[in-house]
Amino acid sequence: MTALLEVEHLTVRFRLGGGVVAKPVRLDAVADVSFAIREGETFALVGESGSGKTTLTRAIIGLAPVHAGAIRFRGSALAGLGDRAMKRHRRRIAMMFQDPVGSLSPRMTVRGLVTEPLRIHGVRGRGRGAEARRLLDLVGLPAAFAERYPHQLSGGQARRVGVARALALEPELILADEPTAGLDVSVQGDVLNLLAALQDRLGLSILIITHNLNVVRHIADRMAIMYLGRFVEMGASEAVFAHPRHPYTLALLSANPEPDPDARRDRLELAGEIPSPLGRPPGCEFHTRCPFVRDRCRAEAPVLTKGADGRAVSCHYPLDGLMPRRSA
Repeated sequence: MTALLEVEHLTVRFRLGGGVVAKPVRLDAVADVSFAIREGETFALVGESGSGKTTLTRAIIGLAPVHAGAIRFRGSALAGLGDRAMKRHRRRIAMMFQDPVGSLSPRMTVRGLVTEPLRIHGVRGRGRGAEARRLLDLVGLPAAFAERYPHQLSGGQARRVGVARALALEPELILADEPTAGLDVSVQGDVLNLLAALQDRLGLSILIITHNLNVVRHIADRMAIMYLGRFVEMGASEAVFAHPRHPYTLALLSANPEPDPDARRDRLELAGEIPSPLGRPPGCEFHTRCPFVRDRCRAEAPVLTKGADGRAVSCHYPLDGLMPRRSA
């Protein structure tokens, strides 16, 4: 399967503070991350708040500084492009922002919102009214919604408008930042089913950014777990859910609500707080919270290593024999 997006050894660095006396501090929000998204695939970035997943996504579309590494879309380099050059690629890569209502301008009608990308990119030859009706039909909204304003929409309707807006330029890749945030559980399922249906119909690739593991279980083909700006585990979603190999993945899964009321996963409690990326722990950066920590973990940083099954894990002692137990 052809790789649509390739990210290799990406580091996103910010300079903080500095002045007449104080020296600026460097913060690596994303540190040496590599992955690829295939055509027609849904790939999920999973992690707690502050893990770096949103910063990574912003770097892909040129909204965060790339310090090192490469980003390629269909073989074309994206990192370091100016605004004009990047604008061409933004027609093929669309962003869905987290807040379904707040990301929509309150002064614009739905017609204006879903067709605004056409105006921004100078697309001619498409009637705005007809295009708005086409896009609304694509996401399951009546044509009459074109005259509404964002405050007249429910959260689920606003999210569908956001999806329609993202599809206006017929992109190949959609970056969906917390696509179910702020929505009721029943509405979350509707939105995920919509994305899956559109993917099948249009041949889209989707990058999901989320902390909600039930979203990943529902829609993602592959997933990567982020901690302090690094990947600690990556692989097929089904395999990761069935047998997490990194202690952090195990902790996230054990804390996730179990959809089967007759099943129970033993809960793994994590000690302490997430360290600041300004003061990264030595050795394995997860060792300050890991319940399985050993002396080697405190002194030596592990390397993200891919196994024969395609799973990649950054752990000196992956959990081959410490799988979560289920019982009725």
